Amino acid sequence: MFAPIARLFMVATTAAALALPAAAAPAAINSIDRSLAGTPAPRLMFEVTPGKKTSLAAFKGRRVLVNLWATWCAPCIAEMPDLDKLAATKGDKLLVIPLSQDMEGWQAVNKFFKPGKFKALKPMLDQPGSFAEKIGARGLPMSVLYDEKGREVWRVAGTLKWSSAEVSASL
Repeated sequence: MFAPIARLFMVATTAAALALPAAAAPAAINSIDRSLAGTPAPRLMFEVTPGKKTSLAAFKGRRVLVNLWATWCAPCIAEMPDLDKLAATKGDKLLVIPLSQDMEGWQAVNKFFKPGKFKALKPMLDQPGSFAEKIGARGLPMSVLYDEKGREVWRVAGTLKWSSAEVSASL
């Protein structure tokens, strides 16, 4: 159980090895950080369903909010209902991708995403955590908004009140 946590926090100590820009220094937790705006989305594959892979390039032309989460992360679990409401409210204007970091893979994800639990969210899986490492995630949850051209708009380390006027205006 502690290995995934250790791996994510280890990312913070290896930022130089990942060649992250100096602007990638941690911003305030639970607030919008635009220091990496314009950075292209990682060109990495992740699973849409077991055995079927895609990348953010497949969603070019749409705004995409990637939410890195895990079933063992209490703040991640707490914000899922609000993310589901956001996804349902924004519809075609914004795709919300809950990208699981669970080491147990689809077994853990499917257990949490029981049929009927969420209306709009469709989970995806990032194993072995390449997406999180590439963007320099220092913990969970971590959310990154990408524009229609696949460039970062902003990111949040921690949670946001997804229904707030500030967040709505920034989407």
